[in-house]
Amino acid sequence: MADETNKAPVKPERTNEQVPLSRGLSTKLLMLTILFVMLAEVLIFMPSIANFRLRWLEERLATAAAVGIVLVESDPDSLSRTVQDDVLIALGAKAVAVRDDGASQLLVVTEVPPQVDDHIDLANTMAPQAMSDALYTAFFGGNRVLRVFGPVGESDKEFELIIADTNLRKAMLVYARNVAILSLIISLITATLVFYAIDRVMIRPIRTMTRSMLDFSEAPHDPGRIIRPEARADEIGVAERELASMQSHLQRTLSEQKHLADLGLAVSKINHDMRNILASAQLMSDRLSTVKDPTAQNLVPRLVRALDRAVSYSEGVLAYGRTQEAPPVRRKVRLRMLVDEVYSVVGVDNEAGLEFLNAVEHEFEIDADSEQLFRVLSNLSRNAMQAMAADRENTVVRRLSVSADRAGSICRVLVEDTGPGLPPKARDNLFAAFRGSARSGGTGLGLAIAHELVRAHGGSIELVESRGGRTIFAITIPDQPVDLVAARNALRRPA
Repeated sequence: MADETNKAPVKPERTNEQVPLSRGLSTKLLMLTILFVMLAEVLIFMPSIANFRLRWLEERLATAAAVGIVLVESDPDSLSRTVQDDVLIALGAKAVAVRDDGASQLLVVTEVPPQVDDHIDLANTMAPQAMSDALYTAFFGGNRVLRVFGPVGESDKEFELIIADTNLRKAMLVYARNVAILSLIISLITATLVFYAIDRVMIRPIRTMTRSMLDFSEAPHDPGRIIRPEARADEIGVAERELASMQSHLQRTLSEQKHLADLGLAVSKINHDMRNILASAQLMSDRLSTVKDPTAQNLVPRLVRALDRAVSYSEGVLAYGRTQEAPPVRRKVRLRMLVDEVYSVVGVDNEAGLEFLNAVEHEFEIDADSEQLFRVLSNLSRNAMQAMAADRENTVVRRLSVSADRAGSICRVLVEDTGPGLPPKARDNLFAAFRGSARSGGTGLGLAIAHELVRAHGGSIELVESRGGRTIFAITIPDQPVDLVAARNALRRPA
């Protein structure tokens, strides 16, 4: 026992892994911000470049219309060929025409192209078509001939312009380059501002909490390792305050556990020797019972009961002080026979009016560890007997009964007594060691041990009812789960 208690708990090794800058939250946040801003700029760029293309064509058509109106109002032949060429060169066009009342008139022409690659109606171009044409011009243009037409201003005439898209594509590429540079600058500025704001608001507090948790794990007993929360009303502030509260609570718990561990080591050593001393005292008390002296005969029963209680107390402390209960070795157990064994050891005093009723059916079986279930039932039964024995009134019924039933794969064992019931303090601290005792001088270890053993079976123990004349504890234990693979293999084997 002493060797087990002296074993130091194995402290998990701390991982000193440092997160590199390339995988840190700050870098990820910066890259994502730049990416999202650039994506937004791309979405804005599409209609922007399409609008630039239409405006460029509109400007050329408006200039051609201004020249065309002059030519319409005057004699086109009055302009020399050189002047016409200069006009078209200035526009970058091959020909200018006007449509009036359904009739077309060619005003100026340098050459008639063999074919026109695209016809653009500036008055009826929809946004999706404009964006598609703009992308096509930017990526595949440069050698295409466009026919651009539409009304200009308030004139009732419609003008047409035959123009190559070479200059248009150059202007679009320059515009795209300028927009890209401007977008990158805006992205960097926006990303820097967003990164700085989020880093101040979120990343740094999270980094502080992470560092605090790592530092606290190194020395949880050091009060200086507890995080000092900032006066914030947001989620980060709540998380910091909750972390500080949790660390403080954990620190107090660890301190209490250390004191209890030291105390438990000392008590275990004392109890180990005290149990041997009490065993010797029991032997001597048995010899005293043979003395004929009336005074001795009067005192010996009290001495025996006191020694029994002391031995029971020592054994309970030693049992609870074990580092860990062994896992249950479960078998099919005849519960009625097990309850009979409990009856033989709990010390039922029939002369004092105590009754023990085994109400379990003869063939009832439960899937459990017989030794551990025996300890559970003996602890509950002993507590009930001691509670009822404290009542000295002869007319009061003092009966302990154990019954059981099954619902499918669930077994329920009921331990019922007619004692005075549990006091409020015991009910509030049920199954808590050293606090859940129902009688003066008790330790509450019996219920704590019973709770631990039942939980190891995957079951539960609960107080169903407790009042004067009726206290019921219910133990619920499910059968072991069936391994389907093993069951199938067993069924496939020949008989």
